[in-house]
Amino acid sequence: MNAKVRDRETRKADTLAMLATPAIDVWVATASAAGAPYLVPVSLAWVDERVVIAIEGSSVTARNLTASGEARLAVGPTRDVVMIDAVLEKAVDVAADDALGAAYAAQADWDPRPSPGYVFLVLRPVRVQVWREANEIAGRTLMRDGTWLVQVASDSPCS
Repeated sequence: MNAKVRDRETRKADTLAMLATPAIDVWVATASAAGAPYLVPVSLAWVDERVVIAIEGSSVTARNLTASGEARLAVGPTRDVVMIDAVLEKAVDVAADDALGAAYAAQADWDPRPSPGYVFLVLRPVRVQVWREANEIAGRTLMRDGTWLVQVASDSPCS
């Protein structure tokens, strides 16, 4: 496909729109201490520049994330992917943070707060890569070391 290459500002705006999409899912890849990979799809919410997922605290994903503090996330189809390397900022019982629970439920289209044993895992992006086709591989890194490399109009405090 010979799709037009988006500039980095457009890619970031498209990425932020995708992350804020209601009822969107994310693939979360983690690894055990022994290096065994684990991959699971879950609902996400984009809250204050963080990816928030809700899962059972005893799940493999929760155990791997709390042990290693790292995950790789993928949002979108293969021809419009957002890849996020993230670190665990905090894990909190779903009933312990009303504001986070409300924000998650509003976007994820389900509310885990009545589910015993569930936790919110708040993940801080440290690297974000975005591309649609091979012609967008160059320039795909939009965030490095937790800092966006490009600003868009929606980043301004007045918007």
